[in-house]
Amino acid sequence: MRRTRLSCWCSTASASATPTGPSRARGHRPVVLTRDPARYPYIALDGVDTRVVDTSDLSAVLDACARLAEGAGLAGVTSSSEYFIATAAAAAAKFGLSAPDPQAVEQCRDKTRQRVVLAHAGVNVPRFAEVNDTASAVRTAEAFGLPVVVKPVSGSGSIGVRLCTTAAEVERWCGGLFAAAGTNDRGRILVEEYVDGDEYSVETFDPNAIAVVRKHLGPAPHFVEVGHDFPAPLAPGDHERLTGTVLRALSALGLGWGAAHTELRMSARGPVVIEVNPRLAGGMIPHMIQNAGGLDLVDAVIARASGNEAAARLSSRAHGAIRFLVGQESGVVASVGELPGPDDVPGLVAASFNVSPGDRVELTHSFKDRLAYVITTGNSADEAERAASRALACMSVEYVRSSA
Repeated sequence: MRRTRLSCWCSTASASATPTGPSRARGHRPVVLTRDPARYPYIALDGVDTRVVDTSDLSAVLDACARLAEGAGLAGVTSSSEYFIATAAAAAAKFGLSAPDPQAVEQCRDKTRQRVVLAHAGVNVPRFAEVNDTASAVRTAEAFGLPVVVKPVSGSGSIGVRLCTTAAEVERWCGGLFAAAGTNDRGRILVEEYVDGDEYSVETFDPNAIAVVRKHLGPAPHFVEVGHDFPAPLAPGDHERLTGTVLRALSALGLGWGAAHTELRMSARGPVVIEVNPRLAGGMIPHMIQNAGGLDLVDAVIARASGNEAAARLSSRAHGAIRFLVGQESGVVASVGELPGPDDVPGLVAASFNVSPGDRVELTHSFKDRLAYVITTGNSADEAERAASRALACMSVEYVRSSA
């Protein structure tokens, strides 16, 4: 009888990257390493084995993996989390398992180092400078020309990212970032040129472009993603320009193993790389691609991490759309509405609330403000987008109101 081997996932909260089904389908027993299992509802729902580990501590992760390997054996170690993908890569490499280059992943997660490498390779990136005090930030912003984007050197999900249109805004936002413990990578902040243009992501697997996705953003000065469309509607030639730019960026960074999610803007000077993320996309994008394009990227990641062939190819040509219900205020959730179903909205494939009655909602102007989502498919982009708009209109979140 073939022995069931373990596949370890380091602290992954992404609902679009739940490893349970693909791991088990491939004969593995998934084990999630996490500091707080209660953060991830799928663990209890799917009966997933866990180990409580400080996943920011590589030695603790290595110890946990070593103990697991003593039993059934270890098939792979990976993560879909921005914060733990480098740790997972280092752990997999330590055990001789399939993994990306840990140093390349670590370099990529540092936005300044990533920008330097790409700029030296001739890949279009925004003008940028790392600053360590507010006065330097203001001087840099004025030299670049306002508006500018201010962000922490590390992080994801638009946390701490803001468009600043005046020197006073730069000073205030940087001051807040420098004062906020744990959000600015020990005081490292990036000031960069604002690139005007439509925003896209290119999803890659190994050194191959799989999909181009159009992003919809909420109102400035923040960059909250409120929706995605696949495949992205593009002018002739833009698909090749976007994907070619991304593949050059991956090569320059020493990436090209497994999944990567690269964000770009199509500017007047062509595609400009905003950020390369050496991991699966978040925001339910893999789920949308699976339903519209017939490719399960989570399964491909599991296959790649466990040393198996990963056939990452689209197999259908439907259109997909994701739309998020984004909170507009902080408060305590009193109730959530009914979920729409396919009978209510033809083309609806998924709908879910991210909050429950009693939850406290604190606006962060990041992905954490998404209260609910819908995913739809259609025979055309318009059909998928209209279905998503109708489904989202059916969903509501009510807050507890003060009697004062």
